[in-house]
Amino acid sequence: MTFSFPGRHLLCAAALLAVPAAGAEPVTPATLLPAQSQIVFVTRQMGVPVEGSFKKFDAQVAFDPRKPEGGSVALQIEVGSASLGIPQSDAELPKAAWFDSQHFPKAEFRSSAIKALGGGRFEIAGKLTIKGSTRDALVPVEITQSAGQSTASGSLTIQRLAFKIGDGEWTDTSVVADDVQVRFKLVLAGLGPL
Repeated sequence: MTFSFPGRHLLCAAALLAVPAAGAEPVTPATLLPAQSQIVFVTRQMGVPVEGSFKKFDAQVAFDPRKPEGGSVALQIEVGSASLGIPQSDAELPKAAWFDSQHFPKAEFRSSAIKALGGGRFEIAGKLTIKGSTRDALVPVEITQSAGQSTASGSLTIQRLAFKIGDGEWTDTSVVADDVQVRFKLVLAGLGPL
């Protein structure tokens, strides 16, 4: 009599997937240097550009710039650290109509694919989650290296209403524009050479 376990093939397949491919070397994660890094956002209020920044964020970067396809990037931003440098506005940003930091303390980006474009330029596709809403994002990044450090910089434009940022009376885009430009400069130690 022969016994067959339906899950046996599934277990064998899982075991094979757990074994790294021959010749694959794990990539050592780079370390973010927060004091030298910045994330800035620019919006328009009544047509006038207004710049703010996030004071607290973290990133996990693990990819080989020469073979970026198998790498990963994750970024977490503490939305309660958003500041426009105006005390009255800064007091409003954590509230439910804006970032609702009590219920959604962090915004997050997670990569799904990294593509090299040449000359230190990369295109990182992934998911951006803010205030409980997740959208696809394509982030252009340029990396420069000097004195053992790497600087990853770039910008992307998001639509705040897609993430319910500025809800209720603030949905009027003639007062606060829908487009928000996010610019970043992440300084890293330990990223491989370009």
